[in-house]
Amino acid sequence: MAAAAELFAVGGYARTTVAKIAAAAGVSAETVQGQGSKAELLIAAVEQAAVGVSGEENILNLEIGRRYRAVASPAEAAEFLAAAQTEMHERSAGLALALSSAANDDPELDRRYTALVASITGQDRRVLEIYRDRGWLRDHIPFDELVETAAVLNSIETFVRITRHDGWPVDRYRAWLRRMLTEVIFLPLQQD
Repeated sequence: MAAAAELFAVGGYARTTVAKIAAAAGVSAETVQGQGSKAELLIAAVEQAAVGVSGEENILNLEIGRRYRAVASPAEAAEFLAAAQTEMHERSAGLALALSSAANDDPELDRRYTALVASITGQDRRVLEIYRDRGWLRDHIPFDELVETAAVLNSIETFVRITRHDGWPVDRYRAWLRRMLTEVIFLPLQQD
């Protein structure tokens, strides 16, 4: 997985062959193929880079999910969400760019990418449900709209646009994300 991730991030999807992955990992091409299709490897590499595992359907089962639950206030939640998303994006941006670029030309990868985006939105929903149940979210906006707004704000595409295309330093992006989550998703923050 590490060899595939590095090759995908550096060379992109099309230039990364199973043979190259096998050579970089020091295993046979058959061993690599036994792990799944090239598209499955890229999706797994993105998940691994972002959250440390691949294939987990519920982020709340992971350590980061326990940390999402453990926050004690809306201000702490906004800060932790911004920090966690920023860290995930820093680890996975190269792979995510390879994925989004390749999905345009590969129907299997496009289906898997669409499913990954839906899964990420589902993860955002799970986290926001916790905060909604604590009474921390804006209640004059439909919950589904809050989820979609958070998904866009938290997305790798937003991170890449702001940090790579617009040239913002990562710390500025993180502060912006925290402010946007605070202003758009959470109720106006009181002193904690």
